Parts: sequence; C-alpha cells; structure tokens
Amino acid sequence: MKNPSTSRTISRDEIIAAAHDWLKTPYLHQSSVKGQGTDCLGLIRGLWRDIYGEEPVTPPPYTPDWNERHGAHEPLLSAARQHLVPCAQAQPGSVLIFRVVKDGPAKHCGVLVSADKFIHAYAGREVMESWLSRWWRARIVSTFDFPGAE
Repeated sequence: MKNPSTSRTISRDEIIAAAHDWLKTPYLHQSSVKGQGTDCLGLIRGLWRDIYGEEPVTPPPYTPDWNERHGAHEPLLSAARQHLVPCAQAQPGSVLIFRVVKDGPAKHCGVLVSADKFIHAYAGREVMESWLSRWWRARIVSTFDFPGAE
C-alpha cells in the first residue's frame, strides 16, 4: 500500500538537495542515519524519510551478500518496484539500480544528480558524488522515480 504522503508533488531539485545533504555520511552497513552512517539502501530510505516522512516498510536485517541468497528473486528490485515509480529515462533525481557484477543480482543504488554524476553510499567509504562513467552506466539495470517527482 502506498503512503498517503507520497501523493504530493516533489521537485527534482528538492530530491537532489536532499541527496546532497547526505554527502560525507560514513558508510555503515544496514544503517540509515544522516551524518552518522548509511549504506546504499539506507541512503534511499533516508531520502524517502526526508521527502515523505515515515518509511512505508522497514527492511529486515540483511547481510552484505543478502541479494546473492535469493536466486531469481531480487529483493532490491522488488522493493523498488513496490515503492518507487519505474521510469524509462532517468532524469536528475531518479534512483539508479545497478548490477555490480554483470550476471549477478541488482545490489547497489544511488540517485542521479546530473547527466553525468550520481550520489551513492560507497562501501567502505562514505556517501559521495561519483562520475556516472561508462563502467557505472553499463551496470544500470533499472531506473525509478520517487512518487510525485516532477
């Protein structure tokens, strides 16, 4: 079920500004606390809270290899399909889902902030803005928008 607060319109500039507020947050697996620690999923969860308030669901505990254990069922893509809006063409403010290993599961995500940059929680480092290089572009498996993004 969709959260009633997601029916409001949100500008892409607001999404990008919210993502910039997470920069330099240390990487911390399974966390989602701005300025204290987050992983890539936690970044998207934190942006959801920044934009809409309460999250629609809280994910269960997960290990760094959680996606590899689910075979054809891909929890990250499944959750994105349930709570975000699929989009054919990513725009600044869109959520990017990546397959880090070509034939592996979708297991990384970030937010596009310009035509050639995205913000993500980089494992072992922090939330950072990175170039959307050829390497990253080749690994995008799906793109989504936050509900109400315009």
